[in-house]
Amino acid sequence: MSIFPETNLVAVSRFIMPSPIVLTIVLNYKTAEMTIEAAAAARIAMAGLPGEIVIVDNDSQDGSFEIIKSHVAAAGWDRTRVIQSAVNGGYGAGNNVGIRAGLSDGGRPDFIYILNSDAFPQPDAIKVLYNHLIANPKIGFAGSFIHGDDGVQHTTTFRFPSIFSEIEGAIRFGPVTRLLRNYRVPVDNLDETGPVDWLAGASLMMRQDVLDQIGLFDETFFLYFEETDLCRRARNVGYEVVFLRESVVMHLGSVSTGMKTWARTPTYWYDSRFYYFSKNHGKLYAAAATLLHVSFGSLNWVRCMLTGKDSGLSPAFLRTLAHHDLMALFSSKTSQIGD
Repeated sequence: MSIFPETNLVAVSRFIMPSPIVLTIVLNYKTAEMTIEAAAAARIAMAGLPGEIVIVDNDSQDGSFEIIKSHVAAAGWDRTRVIQSAVNGGYGAGNNVGIRAGLSDGGRPDFIYILNSDAFPQPDAIKVLYNHLIANPKIGFAGSFIHGDDGVQHTTTFRFPSIFSEIEGAIRFGPVTRLLRNYRVPVDNLDETGPVDWLAGASLMMRQDVLDQIGLFDETFFLYFEETDLCRRARNVGYEVVFLRESVVMHLGSVSTGMKTWARTPTYWYDSRFYYFSKNHGKLYAAAATLLHVSFGSLNWVRCMLTGKDSGLSPAFLRTLAHHDLMALFSSKTSQIGD
């Protein structure tokens, strides 16, 4: 048993272990039992690393906070806190709660590691990211190789969206995809360590110095495009975003969001997409991106109707996209975006 009180562990580690400190954040929303399992896996992966884990309940209002807090206390988990967001502001806002909380002694971590509540790192997964960032100071963010419970790799490596990617993604036609392959957003089946434009946030380590420079997640995004925007801001100030094949994490995917069972694309996806384009490229660019998406998406829809193939679109997707973005373009709420 340690001769030091638990509350002083971080301060002691700073004295005897001058290594960079990592703060791991696990964000919960109505998945208490799974969040506990993810945090347990993170605790194993944090062994030997200086730092802490903070579990943030994103205002679940289903007893999750009490369940997780009771489990942490009963299990005697050291270096682990459970806190609650006052409101569910979305994925980025929830992680920001954990980032702003910092370390339990009031100190500032060197690295922030965010882990989805349905993601389970292998025992060395966090250490691989940690060591890579220490060895490469120009790398701002590093993310893991993600696979499902079936062992199949998930696509978590991407290029930034653009007008050309809107064309490719909407028309879904082989010759166009080959022509625009360098603009296609997903970078499928990347199997070696290397730089990318942006990474999904299921398992992502970020340098605190970079966040201090560029800011935290933009909380205007409720869900989707927030990692894209954050990685873009890091790249804009000269930091690399890197995929590390050696860091391996199993991810169930879409447990909190319910994306796999969507009957229709939710409004917040349209909100986030329009805001991303407007913020980073201006409103006219956003409007052009939507016009091209709807135009080429309509061509795909007609082709599928004639051939009897599935268009892959959720019900009324193109009509909703056009209407949503037309309204957003002239809405006072978005009148300052991209200006």
